[in-house]
Amino acid sequence: MSLRIIKPGLLTSIQDLGRKGFQQHGVIVGGAMDGYSLRMANMLVGNDEGEAALEITLMGPTIKMEKDCLLSITGANLTPTIDNQAAPMWKPIYVREGSILRFEGCKSGCRAYLSVAGGYSIPEVMDSKSTYLRAGIGGYMGRALKAGDVLASEPPKIIEGQKLKGSFSYPMWFVNEKEFMGARNPLIRFIIGSQYEHFTNDSKDRFEKDSYKVSNQSDRMGYRLSGPALELENNKELLSEAVTNGSIQVPPDGNPIILLADRQTTGGYPKIAQVITADLPKIAQVKPGESIQFSRVTLREAERLYLHKERQMKEWQASIALALNNWLLN
Repeated sequence: MSLRIIKPGLLTSIQDLGRKGFQQHGVIVGGAMDGYSLRMANMLVGNDEGEAALEITLMGPTIKMEKDCLLSITGANLTPTIDNQAAPMWKPIYVREGSILRFEGCKSGCRAYLSVAGGYSIPEVMDSKSTYLRAGIGGYMGRALKAGDVLASEPPKIIEGQKLKGSFSYPMWFVNEKEFMGARNPLIRFIIGSQYEHFTNDSKDRFEKDSYKVSNQSDRMGYRLSGPALELENNKELLSEAVTNGSIQVPPDGNPIILLADRQTTGGYPKIAQVITADLPKIAQVKPGESIQFSRVTLREAERLYLHKERQMKEWQASIALALNNWLLN
């Protein structure tokens, strides 16, 4: 099976759950910005949940299916169509050879994920297929996709011999996108950062009570926020220390930066907060120009929310596997 890129879209790259275990060597984790949507896209086509998928940002690509293909699209609604017919999201779709998949425009969210049964035949670099764009490693030749690129895959045997009456077919069941996609201008929960107590009381109050707009300078490395400036009680030099996905640093201008998938491995700015793991996908789906607001929770509550979501993912995985096999066999 292969997919030919006719138009690449704004930014389309191969991403999985990241390049883990190499931060001590200065190699970033990277990976999908919205890990839940990527995992669900893979579950819907029978892949391992951490398999690589296409991460599609705001303006999607145009892709020709050069062989029959089982795929799924999750995450942002970028108005996918197959041969000019609306294509469903959050379910598996069996697509005929020669069909054209397009994304007509962004209705909601920021990043969509396209998985194919069998995964993309991309070599791993340091145990990951993710594209690290700044270093030019991983993914498809270490870069975003371009027109003319061809992505190969080896679909499982159960896919062969399926019959299609039109360009594509799909089951009646689906995953409810409301479980994954939040509203615009979301509330983002956080636990306090390692330098939280260094900020003035007014700054800590403003951080929770006021909203912040995502700047146009934001990218996969981090979201720059504009809003009420945050101030330290006393300015002093800090030693660089480890940062992680969702660390919120405050540089001297007082405007917070949320570090994201392509963040550096260490940082020297004071950290006022840490976005909880369960809410990181919400941030990935916020577009530049939209706003977010913060709400403090305890570490215990953050852990409860994370474990609850993981239990849900395991339940969905079991249910989808059964439903997918029944659909394909019937």
